[in-house]
Amino acid sequence: MTVLVTGGAGYIGSHTVLALAEAGESVVVIDNLSTGFSSFVPEGVPLFIGDCSDENLVDGVISQHGIDSIIHLAGSVVVPESVRDPLLYYRNNTMTTRSLLNAAVRRGVGRFVFSSTAAVYGDPEQVPVPETARTRPNSPYGTSKLMAEIMLHDVAAAHDLNYVVLRYFNVAGADPLARIGLATVGATHLMKIAMEVATGQRAKIDVYGTDYPTPDGTCIRDFIHVTDLAQAHRAALAYLCGGGGSVTLNCGYGRGYSVLETIEAVRRVSGRAIAVQYGPRRPGDIMAMVADASRMHTLLDWTPHYANLDAIAAHALAWEEKLFRERNSDARELASA
Repeated sequence: MTVLVTGGAGYIGSHTVLALAEAGESVVVIDNLSTGFSSFVPEGVPLFIGDCSDENLVDGVISQHGIDSIIHLAGSVVVPESVRDPLLYYRNNTMTTRSLLNAAVRRGVGRFVFSSTAAVYGDPEQVPVPETARTRPNSPYGTSKLMAEIMLHDVAAAHDLNYVVLRYFNVAGADPLARIGLATVGATHLMKIAMEVATGQRAKIDVYGTDYPTPDGTCIRDFIHVTDLAQAHRAALAYLCGGGGSVTLNCGYGRGYSVLETIEAVRRVSGRAIAVQYGPRRPGDIMAMVADASRMHTLLDWTPHYANLDAIAAHALAWEEKLFRERNSDARELASA
């Protein structure tokens, strides 16, 4: 089996590629490096720099490497940006998936794992949220992913293709050995921003909305460690290889933390003050999102190892400190050159 991972040099993609490679799987990556880093792709894993909407590129990679499975992670993920520029998200998330599926069907690829999001649910009617919950996204990001899910469902019904849709809740943390992590400049992830404040790279963290009907007035999120999520992709692929049928699965731990609880965890782990600035609610944000992940536990051979907010924060901090040291070292070398 050879697996094509789109977006495999990005945050979640690179952890997924690492998990597959360490398990002895044959992996190939396509990434345009808009938010990814070639250095994050393990040695020996072929990297094709380009866009997975380029069907000629995808055709060539599938043919050259005998691809029989695709894990599709490439896409755009920032909710406020999607509100400002919805067409960007319909292009990067929906149209790109359509092009990739077209190439996959043409080349007879039979297994497809799709990176989706809990944002497809919008503001859920019940928490924890099951996969059977009504989908009514309140941002173009969520809608663009839901449209891709619908396409995948229809393509699988018409062709010899089985899929697993993984609906991520909030992904955080970094490789426990600090080999890779979230390195995108200007990333909008809550814990990433808090870590940048803790390491002196930002002055403060903005909290959007303190008047939600939650215990402390801030939004609630279900965080999943990126390494556990990477292993969920590997387990999803093994499920399909074992003859499993198409299915949609939530990826979370089933435990919610508020924005303020998350910031407090960063304070606790780092031992540093985190300056907070409070502001109004932000368009597209969801009040509370916690996964009912029982279906994933039932169907996949998957056991989380880092289902603890402090562990997630500790690994994120170790990575952020390493990244900060490396960037400062590079800046000093440039200044002295």
